[in-house]
Amino acid sequence: MHRSFLATMQPLDRFAPTSPGRPAPPGPGSSTEPPLSNTELVQLRVRVIALENLVIALLAEASERQLALARAMSTHISPRPGFTAHRLTIHAASEMLSLMDRATRFLSRAGKAR
Repeated sequence: MHRSFLATMQPLDRFAPTSPGRPAPPGPGSSTEPPLSNTELVQLRVRVIALENLVIALLAEASERQLALARAMSTHISPRPGFTAHRLTIHAASEMLSLMDRATRFLSRAGKAR
């Protein structure tokens, strides 16, 4: 099942300005939306931290099949031949693997505490 799931996923590097056939996204200052305030940026950081910890907790209880799917997704978003390696995409793939490693450590510590 996970192969068909991955086949339907669009790679994240399609958003990179250097992807073939894709126009570059609007540059800084060209957006019609006002910039985020410091309070909004802090709230975004808090939400990302909360989401990371929820993902770690869910991955800690994931089956081997689900973990394999998550690893495959991190590989899937990595740059492929014909596409320019986009710094944020590479970092996102690395972060996905880091979250899975943290989940493994969390599970091993939680198992010892039981």
